[in-house]
Amino acid sequence: MFVANRMAKNPITVTPETKVDAARELMKKHHFRRLPVVDEDGRLVGFLSDRDIMRVSPSPATTLSRYEITSLLAKMRIEDIMQKNVVSVNEDATIEEAALIMYNHKIGGLPVISSVGVVVGVITETDIFKTFVDVMGLTHGKTRFTIADVGDKVGVVRDLAGAISDCGCNIDSLVTCQQEDGNYEIVVRFDTADSDAVRRKLEEKGFHVAHVVKIG
Repeated sequence: MFVANRMAKNPITVTPETKVDAARELMKKHHFRRLPVVDEDGRLVGFLSDRDIMRVSPSPATTLSRYEITSLLAKMRIEDIMQKNVVSVNEDATIEEAALIMYNHKIGGLPVISSVGVVVGVITETDIFKTFVDVMGLTHGKTRFTIADVGDKVGVVRDLAGAISDCGCNIDSLVTCQQEDGNYEIVVRFDTADSDAVRRKLEEKGFHVAHVVKIG
């Protein structure tokens, strides 16, 4: 899957000259937490988050009146508070690349740009979570088998798939994850009317079935 297929397309943007109070109202109206900041050609020049606005907004303990607060924010421009060193992702990047960028930078969203630097979308942690749910087929009522202590040897996935096929089942998704001891854990999902029979078949083939549950 690619970022272009999972991002929010044609996002609402603001310019560096946009007033802070106008941006705040936009975010409130559309329930956004982030807004890309673009120049007159639509190229990315900054990123504005609700945290940036909160950082410059007077605290509840201030002695300023509501009118004074509104007046203060009305004079302030986006370029005064926006993030200028923006982390972005290209629209043809994979969803895994976007997730890794967000993980490494500890951020919840990324502006998505085209090959010429024009903003074409925004991808957030919510989009990543939804992709995970879709890829794993979590809403389809599949049975999840966790195979533990799998050695790193050629043919393991083939043998596992063969055992499941012998039970008349088709694999919907399969994920491997290396553990601290160097062995692997395999999580596989598929439809089955008799999970006990599948478990017995897998154990006959030498697999350690650590957990079985139907999700969705």
